[in-house]
Amino acid sequence: MLILPRNFTNMKKAGFFAIRIFSGFLGIQPFFILYGLSDITALILQYLVGYRRKVVQRNLKSCFPEKSAKELAKIERKFYRNLSDITIETFKGLYMSKKQISKRFKVLNPEVMQKYFERGQDTLGLASHYANWEWGILGVDFQIPHQAVSIYKPMHNEYAENFSFKRRSRFGMKLIGIKETKAYFASEKEKPNTYILAADQHPNDKKKSIVVDFFNIETASIHGPEAYGRNTGMPILYYDIQRTKRGHYTMEIIELFEHPKSTNFGEITQKYMSTVESIIRRKPENWLWSHKRWKYTKNDIERIKAYNQEWIEKEKAQKSR
Repeated sequence: MLILPRNFTNMKKAGFFAIRIFSGFLGIQPFFILYGLSDITALILQYLVGYRRKVVQRNLKSCFPEKSAKELAKIERKFYRNLSDITIETFKGLYMSKKQISKRFKVLNPEVMQKYFERGQDTLGLASHYANWEWGILGVDFQIPHQAVSIYKPMHNEYAENFSFKRRSRFGMKLIGIKETKAYFASEKEKPNTYILAADQHPNDKKKSIVVDFFNIETASIHGPEAYGRNTGMPILYYDIQRTKRGHYTMEIIELFEHPKSTNFGEITQKYMSTVESIIRRKPENWLWSHKRWKYTKNDIERIKAYNQEWIEKEKAQKSR
């Protein structure tokens, strides 16, 4: 049994209040001051702290072997500015008004979802850790016909989690913890939902991973989009968020699969990751390169491919019955 120190709760409270004060300070600052702070923070992260710099450089070199050292250094520099911007914008977003979000985050083509709404169909909206996905949580729900539902992993600090939950959901987005998705899917809804899932990062479960080609690298990917799409039959969309200028974003809705149940094993995951790759290649600095995306070894990948093959064989056996 794990025995926590008596002051553990107080430590969590203190940590939360420190973050609350810091975020509140950022929340009241005008954007021109915030972006000045962001420029300084980017330099500190890259050159002074060296935040995951080796990870960033290794990832960039692996994904863009055709680029020169100078080109990679330019992407790296822009990445740290992007990382600093979205971090500061995330804190700022906790205090922004609906009018401010509406001005700075626009859904370009919500009509794409109208046919599904009129049919009473839920949809699966895939996103990625690209540009400012946090403002997407704030700005999507009231710009589309569906009820927006974000599937996410709750924080360990319950004080920070409660505060974040209230602030991020205040404009209509429903936040559903990963462990609560099954119960929520089974519950009654007032109107069709779109379930938003960012699944472009490293998977934790080898047996449930799916191997795809991502930047010409055999890459283990999270199985969630595949599982939700093929099991429920929800049409699958991709939410492409782009920065149009500093502090301003658009989101374009791209249709990936109208009938996901008719797809083959791995098809949804490959299409999703190929879409993410094509978007990253246009502006690579906007993706989260500091994440340890390729942690699995070649042996791990071979093992996952064997698990994938087992699933394929099971499907073949079921279809032949």
